[in-house]
Amino acid sequence: MARRHREQHRLETIGWLRAAVLGANDGIVSTASLVTGVASAHSSHGSIVLTAVAGLVAGAMSMATGEYVSVSSQADTEKAALVQEQAELEADFPREHRELTAIYVRRGLALPLAKQVAEKLMAHDALGAHARDELGISKVTSARPLQAALASACSFSVGAALPAIVAAVAPEPVLVPLIVFSALVSLAFLGGLAAKAGGAKVGPGVVRVVFWSALAMGVSAGVGALFGAVA
Repeated sequence: MARRHREQHRLETIGWLRAAVLGANDGIVSTASLVTGVASAHSSHGSIVLTAVAGLVAGAMSMATGEYVSVSSQADTEKAALVQEQAELEADFPREHRELTAIYVRRGLALPLAKQVAEKLMAHDALGAHARDELGISKVTSARPLQAALASACSFSVGAALPAIVAAVAPEPVLVPLIVFSALVSLAFLGGLAAKAGGAKVGPGVVRVVFWSALAMGVSAGVGALFGAVA
């Protein structure tokens, strides 16, 4: 008996992977930048740790809320498109068959074969066929608000925990260098891991995330030092 072949494609994980990588990156960068800015303003160690914890909690909630609202809007748009498509199928089924046939012809099928494929697919699941081939909506790419929100909140918290822990345990004289170093190393690893998981080149992904993260922390440190000097 032949074993069933099942292919695994990276596209199947793109939704949660995007949210997780974005959340972890943002957690490390925003919390490290926040702590670096406050520390550069010569704040007390207790204030620095409190800032890190507050940044972790607020950032996680903000990421979850933003991702949920954004993906929910996408889901609402998809749902409305499916309702409209169902109404069009009920109003004029032959026209929708011709429309699907034309799509397959544009993709390279001969007209007789395109008609036959459209007929078979619509007999099996007319709405599913139009959703997939006309609207570009499938089970793999459909919006999942709760999944995206939870992934963003959890990954942000994991990322933000690193600078928060460093801020809590590092001696004050080397607190800023340790936070910057640990954050950049972690971001480089995360950027390379994300690039590899997505099938992209690792080098450009690492350079991109390290450069922009270093810039963010540098600007935050400069602003903190400026306000600390003014105070």
